[in-house]
Amino acid sequence: MKRIAIDMDEVIADANHRFAEWYKRDHNIEFTPEELNAKKFSELLPDEHKYLIQEYVYHDDFFKDLQVIPGCQEVIKDLYEKYEIFITTAAMEFPNSLLPKLDWLGKHFPYISWNNIVFCGDKSIINADYLIDDNVKHFKRFIGQGILFTASHNHDVQWDVRVNNWADVRKMLL
Repeated sequence: MKRIAIDMDEVIADANHRFAEWYKRDHNIEFTPEELNAKKFSELLPDEHKYLIQEYVYHDDFFKDLQVIPGCQEVIKDLYEKYEIFITTAAMEFPNSLLPKLDWLGKHFPYISWNNIVFCGDKSIINADYLIDDNVKHFKRFIGQGILFTASHNHDVQWDVRVNNWADVRKMLL
């Protein structure tokens, strides 16, 4: 059975929406979905508020109850029937995210065993045929095929194998 490693943030969990939600809470400024999809969140902020990005991601509640990226639950459930699925998140950078991410996965993907959840730093340690991720830095030493999942911060990134949404993943791998 082939293996697929799947990143969390901006692939199955919508951290970008959380940034926007908290920024609206703190500054009463709301961004449109078009703005959020077109640019990195940091590019939407005035210089004097850019520090908030780091402040937010290190907050204990940032990764709690993130919205699910549309379509991922259904497609991953179907992939699970054909592939060995691993959720691989570079969570070590944000140690406060470990428990909220584990809880989130248990809530939204209860059929994925804790044995198939990998909290790591360098994803080159992952032994899989495919890695679906929003950041090409994780493909540099990965031995399988990297599949770039389109996110607001990677529109200008060149990568040969790209999917724009979970319907594209379905077409590619099922």
